[in-house]
Amino acid sequence: MDVFNRWYRLLNPLHWRLTTYQMLALSFAALIVFGALLLMTPFASVRSSSLSFIDALFTATSAVCVTGLVVTDTGTYFSFFGQTVILLLIEIGGLGIMTVATLLVVITGKRINLRERLLIQEATNQLDLSGVVRLTLYIVKATVLVEFIGGSILAAHFYQDLGWQGIYFGYWHAVSAFCNAGFDLFGQFRSITGYVNDFVVNATIGGLIIIGGIGFPVIADLWNYPVRKHFSLHSKVVIATSLGLIVTGAVFIFAAEYTNNSTLGELTLSGKILASFFQSVTARTAGYNTIDTGSLREGTLLMLIVLMFIGASPSSMGGGIKTSTFAVLTSAIISSVTGKKDPVIFLRKVSQLTVYKAFTVVMISLMLVTGVSLVMTFTEQVPFIRILFEVVSAFGTVGLSTGITPTLSETGKALIILTMFSGRVGTITLLMALALRPHKAAIKYPEGKFIIG
Repeated sequence: MDVFNRWYRLLNPLHWRLTTYQMLALSFAALIVFGALLLMTPFASVRSSSLSFIDALFTATSAVCVTGLVVTDTGTYFSFFGQTVILLLIEIGGLGIMTVATLLVVITGKRINLRERLLIQEATNQLDLSGVVRLTLYIVKATVLVEFIGGSILAAHFYQDLGWQGIYFGYWHAVSAFCNAGFDLFGQFRSITGYVNDFVVNATIGGLIIIGGIGFPVIADLWNYPVRKHFSLHSKVVIATSLGLIVTGAVFIFAAEYTNNSTLGELTLSGKILASFFQSVTARTAGYNTIDTGSLREGTLLMLIVLMFIGASPSSMGGGIKTSTFAVLTSAIISSVTGKKDPVIFLRKVSQLTVYKAFTVVMISLMLVTGVSLVMTFTEQVPFIRILFEVVSAFGTVGLSTGITPTLSETGKALIILTMFSGRVGTITLLMALALRPHKAAIKYPEGKFIIG
C-alpha cells in the first residue's frame, strides 16, 4: 500500500469518500495537531516544562501555516528538539504535505494514480494535471538548493558574531525565510532588529523571502529564460505586480517613517532605504522585521495591512489573496472605469470566470478578516488598528505583529489559529471542504436587472 493510501486511511478510518478539498484541509489539521503534541512534551522546552495545549497548538499552527506569529519566544523557551520540530513543521508546511508525500512515493518507486495526481494538482494550485509530478519534484530540488545557498551565506556571516552557533542559526533562518515563516532564534521577540544596518543579512533574507514568495512556476520560468527567451503570462503578471508592490511599499514606509525616531529616524540615509525596502518585502509574506513594528505610525500600519492582505503569489510559500488575484481585479476595475468590454493584462483578455473567482476570493477573505477582527474587539483590550493588523497578518500568513500576540486571550488565540489555518489552506479550499458535495441546479432562472453604484 503506498504512502497516499496510508495517509488516506489515517484521515478516513470509516472509509468515507472524502473530496480533494477535505483531504487537503484534514492533512494540514492532522500535521498541526501532531506538531502541537510534540511541542507539549518536556523535551521541547529548555526548562523541561510542558507547554499548554492552546500555546502548543498556536505555535504548531503558525509553523505549519508558515506564519511566524508566536506566543512563546522561540529562541529562549524551546530546546534544540523543540526548535527542530518547529523547523520541520515549517518545511513540511511550506512545501505542502502532498509534495512531501509525492517525494516519498517517487523514492519508493511506487506509481501515482489519478486520485493522487488530483490531490497534487490542488495542493500545488495548478490549472491542469499535466506535469504535476514533475513540478513537485522540481519544487523539492529548488527548495533544497536555495535554502542551502542562503543558509551558507548566513552561516558564514553569523559565525563572525556567534561562533559555531552561527552556523546553526544560518541554516535555520534560511529555511524559515525561504518558507516565508518568519520564526527567529535571537530571543526576546526581537526578530532581526539587531541587523537593521547589515546589508548581507537584509539582502540574503530578503532575497530568500522574495524567491519563496513568487511561486515555483515563476522560479522555473526565470531559470529557463536563457533557453526559452520568454516568460509565461502568469510569470509576467506575478513579477510585475510583486515589483510594483515592493517599490510602492518601500517608498511609502520611507516617507512615513523618515522622522520617526522609534523606527527610521535615527538611521543613516542608506539605513533608512535598506530598512524601508526590507520591511516592504517582509510585509508581503514573511514576518521578519528590522525595525520595531509596534512603533510604526498608524498610516504605515495601514499600508502594511494592505500589503499583507495581498500577500504572495500562487504556488508559493506565502498566503494572502495572491498577487495574481490583485492584478486581475485591478484590470477589471480599470476596464470598467474606461468602458472596455473585457479586462486585459499584457495584451491578453481575462475571462469573466477568472474575474468572478478573483472577486470571490477577495470577498470571502474580507468577510473572514472583518468577522474575526470584530469579535476580537470584544475579547482583546487593545486599539482596533493593532487587532486588524494581527488578524490580517495571520490571514496572510505573514507573522508581523505590533507586540500583542503573547498577551492574547485564549479566545483571541483560537481565532488567530483559525485565521492562520484559513489563510494557509485557502479560503475557497476550506469552504469547499466544509460544503456538501456540489450538484447541478435543476432550475434555470430568468436574468434579472439590477442598479449598481
